[in-house]
Amino acid sequence: MVNTDRAVAAAALARAVLVGRALAAVIAAAAGLLLVSDRWRLVEVLALVAVGTGVQLGLLARWPRLAALPVTAVAADAVLVLAVLALSRGGIAYFCFAAGAGALAGVLLGLRAVPVWILHGALGFAVIGRVLHRLDPPAEMAAFVVALPVAGALAGLGTSVLTSALARYLELSRSLVDAAQRSAAASERARLARELHDSVSKTLRGVSLAALALPTSLRRQPALAEQLAGTVAAGATAAARQARELLEEMRLDVPDRDFATSVRELCDAWSAAAGVPVRTILEPVDPPIPVSYELSRILREALANIANHALARRVVVRLAPTRRGVLLEISDDGQGFAVPRDLSRLQSAGHFGIVGMTERARNAGGDLHVDSAPGAGTTITVRVALGAPVGAA
Repeated sequence: MVNTDRAVAAAALARAVLVGRALAAVIAAAAGLLLVSDRWRLVEVLALVAVGTGVQLGLLARWPRLAALPVTAVAADAVLVLAVLALSRGGIAYFCFAAGAGALAGVLLGLRAVPVWILHGALGFAVIGRVLHRLDPPAEMAAFVVALPVAGALAGLGTSVLTSALARYLELSRSLVDAAQRSAAASERARLARELHDSVSKTLRGVSLAALALPTSLRRQPALAEQLAGTVAAGATAAARQARELLEEMRLDVPDRDFATSVRELCDAWSAAAGVPVRTILEPVDPPIPVSYELSRILREALANIANHALARRVVVRLAPTRRGVLLEISDDGQGFAVPRDLSRLQSAGHFGIVGMTERARNAGGDLHVDSAPGAGTTITVRVALGAPVGAA
């Protein structure tokens, strides 16, 4: 995978080098149009640079794996450099193009491009010698011109380091993504196992116990056997319903859909089934998937309680960000009930739903508060601090 990361980095940087080299050479050649009399020769250089760069970019876009064939690519590029040299006759456009060739070799070959840099440098010094012999410029300009062949090696060293750094960054990014995917998969498996244990598994265990007692009861207590058969049938129906609800909840975890949309869809579906209007006040929030899952389960349980016990005519669901996290509030105008100070006491009174919602809120790293009174409706408020650890209880 390291070679793949380097090939991807090389392909990306090679495109940037080709474009930058072409711009530098074109600008140099265009500036020369104002200084030389043989302008058609410079126009030919401009055309060659434009066409050659276009072909290289097209090939690299169509076959990115050409970056994995560095020797062939560098050799083909050297032919283009020689063509620019022949047309420009050692002009500044050639040196810009040659410096870009050194940078491209650094991208594709890394430090293995040293022989390429030496060859380009030797050719550049030979061209400089002829130019200086022909023009005899001032000493200051001659010193500047002599440094031009070194630019390719320096650019190549820079792009070689940059390519290695980018390849390393891609490798680390891929490792982080893989680790996040593995963690998410493990979390999802743990969550599914917990839900199966808390719902379907317990129901099926009761069905199994009833089924085991059924043969003996058939012989000795037919009436009891009839009750056990009803228990088995009811348990199987309950298990199927719980499995269906679990699957529906898992469908809420759509990565590219915001949580507010999932809440709205859940409320709309419940309202259509229960015949009770639901007003939703939803602000954009982005809780982690484990938190959004627990909140959606709390919302589903609260709506189920309203349908079964509240005799409500209107429900309001509010979702909003807070300074530290997220707030979910479910209110109804139903008959309400007396809320004990300790919510765990509700379990002995048969209110298992609220106890389960409290546990889910705690599991999400938050807390749940119930405000209700006989005849005054009920408001369930859940506050979760985002960034708090999500348990797996």
